[in-house]
Amino acid sequence: MTKLRIALLCAAVGLGATGLGTPNVAQPQAAPSARDIMEKVTATRKLAGSEAVIQMDVVSADGQTRAREIAMATKLFDGGKTEKRIYKFLSPSEIKGSGVLVFDYETEADDIWVYLPALRKTRRIVSAQRSQSFMGSEFSYSDLNVPALDDYKYQLLRQETYGGESCWVIDVLPKDAGVAEADGYSRKTYWVSQQKLALRRGLYYDGRGQAWKELKADDLQLLDPANKRYRPARMEMINQQNGRRSVFTSKKITFSPEAKDEYFTPRYLERL
Repeated sequence: MTKLRIALLCAAVGLGATGLGTPNVAQPQAAPSARDIMEKVTATRKLAGSEAVIQMDVVSADGQTRAREIAMATKLFDGGKTEKRIYKFLSPSEIKGSGVLVFDYETEADDIWVYLPALRKTRRIVSAQRSQSFMGSEFSYSDLNVPALDDYKYQLLRQETYGGESCWVIDVLPKDAGVAEADGYSRKTYWVSQQKLALRRGLYYDGRGQAWKELKADDLQLLDPANKRYRPARMEMINQQNGRRSVFTSKKITFSPEAKDEYFTPRYLERL
């Protein structure tokens, strides 16, 4: 073989099949869009059904703790478009029997009812009031619900590690002033686990754009392996403006798609 033919053969091998002058190397895949990521997060937040016993600790700025024990159940209805949740307070005695019932809709305003035995009355919380505190904690009703995707705009800021996991960092902005007012936040920033497609951290900003609250979601447990659905066994919301914080710790949580439909009714909410 002549030197010229050898040189041409080597050049052909070097160019490969990717085109003239283009090295035959794998190209990095583009990151998914922020909207695509949040669509997947919204899907993975929904379990076919679950039952849990949760301890809620409300901690004051000086370290005083008020402990609450809650029984919770969730279930999907309407082909997965509605998640219904009920929270029943088991202790302490002064709030035992109190409860919250949530119909968390995919595209429309959620329905929320609160029952207080002392008043023997069920109160409905309208969508514009979802920024109210959940039973005296630093969590709001909005924080515990799955937000309607179309109510917000999303921007992928960067990728970084949080809690030992690679995460996407995403800004979440309300689409208009009405959404911001009802939600209670002018902006949110989420850290989303790339592997689990679950929220690991959140920063929340008040109407002036000042840092207000920080969410930490830890001890993610795989409850539905078939659909890769995770739940944090511990959620802590820290109020950076007043020093208070609230912690939800799951003492027991099970995947329960056969949870009874009767749990998710105003009548059951008022049962003592």
